[in-house]
This record gives sequence, C-alpha cells and structure tokens, in this order.
Amino acid sequence: MARVEMTMPKMGESIMEGTVLKWLKQVGDAIEQDESVLEVATDKVDTEVPAMQAGTLQEILVQEGDVVAVGAPIAIIETEAEAKSEPTPSTPAPAAAPQATAAASESGSTPKAEAVPYLPSPAVASNPVPQPGRFYSPLVLSIAREEGISMQDLEYLPGTGAEGRVTKKDILDYVADGKQPLAQPQPQQAAPAPTSQPEPTPQAAATAPPNPKPDAPKPKPEEPKAKPAPSVNGNAELIEMDRMRKMIAQRMVDSKRISPHVTSFVEADVTELVNWRNKHKDAYKKREGENLTFTPLFIQAIARAIQDFPNINVSVEGDYIIKKRDVNIGVAVALPSGNLIVPVIHNADQLNLNGLSKRMNDLANRARQNKLKPEDLEGGTYTVSNVGSFGNIMGTPIIMQPQVAIMAVGAIKKKPAVIETPQGDLIGIRHFMFLSHSYDHRVVDGSLGGMFVRKVADYLEQFDPNTTI
Repeated sequence: MARVEMTMPKMGESIMEGTVLKWLKQVGDAIEQDESVLEVATDKVDTEVPAMQAGTLQEILVQEGDVVAVGAPIAIIETEAEAKSEPTPSTPAPAAAPQATAAASESGSTPKAEAVPYLPSPAVASNPVPQPGRFYSPLVLSIAREEGISMQDLEYLPGTGAEGRVTKKDILDYVADGKQPLAQPQPQQAAPAPTSQPEPTPQAAATAPPNPKPDAPKPKPEEPKAKPAPSVNGNAELIEMDRMRKMIAQRMVDSKRISPHVTSFVEADVTELVNWRNKHKDAYKKREGENLTFTPLFIQAIARAIQDFPNINVSVEGDYIIKKRDVNIGVAVALPSGNLIVPVIHNADQLNLNGLSKRMNDLANRARQNKLKPEDLEGGTYTVSNVGSFGNIMGTPIIMQPQVAIMAVGAIKKKPAVIETPQGDLIGIRHFMFLSHSYDHRVVDGSLGGMFVRKVADYLEQFDPNTTI
C-alpha cells in the first residue's frame, strides 16, 4: 500500500488558488481514477477535481470553504501500489553553515561569499515590505506557478515596475538568486547586555511610571469583526450577494477605476443580414440541430475589423502596450442565476460562420449548465455583449480587464429609411441596430475607437447575401 498526496491542481492561466466548495467523497470511500472527488471554485469558474490515481480516500486535509494554493496538498489517497523509497542524496546539505558564519564573526574574520548558497540580490535582501493585493501580470503569475513560488513570497518580492509592480526581470532575478523565502519572519536580534544605570533621583522616581510585571500577558490584537448586515424594515428584503456576484462587483469597480471609459455609437443597416438569416435558419436547425443566431455574424464582423485595426487587440501593463496576435473574442452569457460569465472563442478569425456558430452554441450551453472548463474563460483579447437579446437598443458596457475595448450590440428594429436608387430616393422599411463601443482612453483615442466600430458596421451592412453556411 502507498499513501499518495492529492494536490490542488492547476486550473488555468493566472489562477493561483481555489476555494473548496464541496467534498464529493468522504474518508474511507473508494475512488476510481479520474473520478470527481471535490468541487472547487476559482475566480474564473467552478469545476470538479478528479483523482489522478485510484484508491481509498484516507484523509481530508482541507475543509469546505478553505482557500488553497495551487500545488498544496488537499487529501491523502491510499493506493494498491507499493511506496517507492526516496533516493538518499549523495552529499549532505551544508547544515553547519550558520554556525560557521557565527564562529567566524566572533573570531573577527569575514566569511567568504562562496560559502553562502543562492545569495539574494540586494533588493531582495533588504527586508522587503509585503504588498498584499498588488496587481500581477499573467506572465509573472505563470512564472511563479512554474517555479513553485507562493503568493506569500510573491507579495514580499520588490517590484521595479510602475507603481511597484513585479516585472518579468524581477521574478527571473529572484529565481536566479535561488528563490530564498521572503515571507519568513526576520530573526530577532539579541537584546543588548544590561549596563549599569545611575540611580534615579527621588523626583524622577516619583514621576516615572511603574515597571510592568514581567509575567503580565500582552493584550492580543482584536480580530477584525465581520461587517454587520445593514438594517432594513419590514418592507425590504435583505439578500446577501453570492460568490460570483461579489466577484463581478469587484471586477466592475476595478475596471472603472483602472480604465477611463469612452463610448462611441454607430447605427448600422443590417437588412441584408436579417434576410440572409431568415432564409437559412430553418435549414440550419434541421441539419445541425442547433439555432442559427445573429451572434456568430457579429463575431465574424468584429474579428475582421480587428485584423484591420490590430491596435484595438491589446492590453496594458504599466507603461507598456501588449499587442496580441491571437484574436480571442469573449462573449457575455447570462446565466439562470442572473449572473454573467464570459466564455472565449479562441482564434475567432480562423473560423468560418459554421465554426463560429457551433462554438458559440457549445460555450453558451455549457455556461448555463455550469460545465465550462477554466480554459474556456482564458485568453480573451476583445469582448462582445449582445444586449439586444434583452430587447435593449444600446448600452455602455464595462471593459473586461486587462482588455481595452468591448462592444455592445443592440436589438434589431425596423425603421423607415431613405433608400437611394438610380431613379431617385425612396422611402422604405429597413432593419437597423446600434453598436456601442466602449474603450480605454489611456491607449485608444476617439479616432481609433470610432473607426473600429464604424468598420464593424460596414462589414455588417456589406454582408454578402450569397454566403453559404
């Protein structure tokens, strides 16, 4: 029999921890390989964690509600395989180094630098101050995860970037220095030997405060109290936000704080688009067993416009603009709970209409069934929100950080319009919709933001009625 540690798995890019929602197995239960053992929530998605090996759940190390770092042990599984003995290192660790250093100090000699393994850089060695809640780029978090650097040590790592952020060079220098633990408490210096003090004068003795008793217990700092629930009267109902709503609220507040939002509007004549969909939707439903919606048509137009204006497909990190080669378009999906989630269509510019339609339907269905995987929510470079599905004609959407732009597509409405013909102008009934483009004014000026949304409208208006799907 062998005891195997089950650890918190890697659940996606930039995810460093997860919250245990529910144990699906109890101590003593038999577990098959790849069988789900517990449910875990991250800041992206809720998911089930399977067992990597078959066996018996012998011990649960974390409880429901605990926040656990990626790679940390969460359970012990007893397997049928024999435990393998760990190889004995050929050379013992230099445990006597601290004593040797102390002895050298007492004798007045200076120890050689070569005797200290993994000498930290001066920035790391100068008693760094922790920076809880500091922003970390996906690249820095990815390196930290690969190198096994904990979030606690990452908070102590001095940053040379804008606003004290940790750069790629900072974390790579830390790795090269040997990843000395930064969050360990500093050793207390020995108290100086008591020296003879002059006897206090009677006047000083009378005014001096009495010496505290040496065995008097120090008062413990008060633990932060939970924020009390607001008081309401009998005509109101008090509802606590669920976990996802709290995350959405925090992200929206952060986005408005980080990005100065500007919104441009364009009205597009999508009559040809509407006629084409009406012509093909029944045959598509019969052939594919899925609905042909307008969303993949909008996504295709946006992907084409991104190729024309690649500077809209960027993110911001400090004083740097990161231009993305991949066109990964996130689509906001409303959940039955009333919350919102944004799955991503990766490489949307490389898919035809049928591919976009099937990918969109798959993501939307799995989102509503709470079956999305972490990778379904990662890597978005631009986002679209179909507010028209709720009957809204336009909106001012909030940017998904760290992206710099988002588009809201409104409801399609029939309107009378002037139609230009070789014989003269006529009044006719056309289908119109508004496109609302919110963008980060730090890096997207009105010219780029306005030209981009106009280009999307052009692609929709110029839709080829002979398109096949």
